[in-house]
Amino acid sequence: MRRKTVGILGGMGPEATADLFTKIIKSTPAGSDQEHLRILVDCFPQVPDRTTAIQGGCESPVPILQAAARRLESWGAELIAIPCNTAHYYHGEISGAVNVPVLHIMRETAAAIRRGHRGATRAGVLASTGTLATGLYSRALGDEGLVEVVPPEDIQEQVMRAIYGVKAGGRQQARALLLDAAAALVGLGAEVVIAGCTEVPIALGPDDLEVPLVDATMALARAAVRLAYGEEEGGP
Repeated sequence: MRRKTVGILGGMGPEATADLFTKIIKSTPAGSDQEHLRILVDCFPQVPDRTTAIQGGCESPVPILQAAARRLESWGAELIAIPCNTAHYYHGEISGAVNVPVLHIMRETAAAIRRGHRGATRAGVLASTGTLATGLYSRALGDEGLVEVVPPEDIQEQVMRAIYGVKAGGRQQARALLLDAAAALVGLGAEVVIAGCTEVPIALGPDDLEVPLVDATMALARAAVRLAYGEEEGGP
């Protein structure tokens, strides 16, 4: 069977890029080296901060993201995955710059909840302030009949400290902050909690919460594997 080449548009941050790479490998039904997917990685950490850009505090990352997508396509990528939730604010501009599919992490995550947690109606979101401001999760969840639950402002500040803490290597302190934030979401009625920033699942695991933790990075990885194998996006 011919399998498509996967391109990872990464660097936001580097560890999140490596996490997606690992999760694609773990999601691939391979019995030998030769049965794994070809994966091309462009890890470019100098992309301007996405949350800051959305808030108008720095230059737009769009030109760099578009150039990276074109570069991956020129190298042979036949589909592209972006391990940064906030960068999906620019999904249309990135996908419009190439002729290959660019997966959408919010849509894949919402579809994964609907498949795996059919009784859930309220999904808490641990994500960057930039991601929440875009409404991307709210819309994707709404399309699947789910209601988004977000942290109060003071708790969201903790989430941001945790995200930047992971980027700086402070995983344990980040974990404590994220546990508090997740508990707040559950207290607000969340029946599942989305690790909606690619730094979050680096610090927080599926056994850490009293409700299911849905790893957006894993949802993206599984979607990339499905598409690489020629299956439809959003399939089982």
